[in-house]
Amino acid sequence: MKLQTQRWIDRWVGQLLCSLVSAWVHFKGLIGKPRGLASKPRHILVILLSEMGSIVLAGPMFAALRRNYPGAAIHVLQLKKNQEVSRLLGLTQAQYLHGLDDSSGLSLIRDILRVSLSLRRIKLDAVIDCELFSRVSALLSFACGAPVRVGFTAHTQEGLYRGSFINHAIPYNPYQHISKQFLSLVNALEDVRAAPRNKAAPIRSLPLDTELSVLFAAAELQDYRTQLMRDHSALTGRKVVLLYAGGGLLPERAWPAPHYARVAQGLCQAGYAVGLIGLKDDAALARSLITQIGDAACVDLTGYTRSIRELLMLFHACDLLITNDGGPGHFATLTPIQTLVFFGPETGRLYGPLGQRNQVLESGLACSPCLSAYNHRLTFCDGDNQCLKRIAPDPVLADALAYLRRNSVTSVA
Repeated sequence: MKLQTQRWIDRWVGQLLCSLVSAWVHFKGLIGKPRGLASKPRHILVILLSEMGSIVLAGPMFAALRRNYPGAAIHVLQLKKNQEVSRLLGLTQAQYLHGLDDSSGLSLIRDILRVSLSLRRIKLDAVIDCELFSRVSALLSFACGAPVRVGFTAHTQEGLYRGSFINHAIPYNPYQHISKQFLSLVNALEDVRAAPRNKAAPIRSLPLDTELSVLFAAAELQDYRTQLMRDHSALTGRKVVLLYAGGGLLPERAWPAPHYARVAQGLCQAGYAVGLIGLKDDAALARSLITQIGDAACVDLTGYTRSIRELLMLFHACDLLITNDGGPGHFATLTPIQTLVFFGPETGRLYGPLGQRNQVLESGLACSPCLSAYNHRLTFCDGDNQCLKRIAPDPVLADALAYLRRNSVTSVA
């Protein structure tokens, strides 16, 4: 189903359904008396429908749930296309993963009904809705039958209505990193005071680690690197820099292709190799960049990795990733690779990768960031993303070369 169609349905049909559910909950007298969490909850559901990168940012939240409720089964409801990451990261046991097929409207409705009935049979103790102002996720939190419903509230903000049946709600804070806000949702599980006056969340720093990992045997990583060099001999004997120039579902997040070409040319001239990564849909962009770069040390790796696990092995085999805002920058935090990440339509202060091996690059333009939970991630720049265009390529190239040379000195030492 097209993204715009999903937004239209969520806005108009979703608001109507949310108002009906709110009226029903109010009629039953539940809205004034939020239910408390059981002393030893057995089943907690997390709804996380967003992009795959958000799963990595939610890592500290899942770790907190496991620490706070060691006897509870943590269920995860996602879009089926995002479940590969959850399985790879071991967020929960396979039988506790629940998926929705959004390839068409009929398949989505069918799966919503099927999953809702299945979850009601489990008799959930609580549900955590990690989506910001999605009506479908709010409705799912009610349909699953959990007495404790945790999620974000817009409070008095107009235009973001999604009902009043989230009984352990906290205010969404656009000035706090989303990983910190996910952790606040865990705190809200046991606080029965209705939002937006809920002050349950403690003072905390941004998590320094995702608390997620994917284990590889040393021999497996060595075999992968050997195969990579065999398949692309131009990479042999050189430090390898990966570039992800695609924009994915939101092309306005992409740094200009000519800027990537300039950086790649400088890296190749300095004796490094460059690999262009992405999905098969990014192959045309990669071919265009290779033509612009005009150096044999730059190779096309789009479609080379067939799974997220292989992408992580590729990151292990390389030295630096330069990427647009998106999944690759977050997946890279699970590996030793250093990362330079461009932000503009969205901000690293809210969605930046966790950990110490990344550098966020932003221009600070007055209109940036423009995508938010309040405008359903619809930009007003009409594709002219000046916030990224004004990040010049030469300083980025200088940062990349400085890291690569510094790392070479450290390795020798």
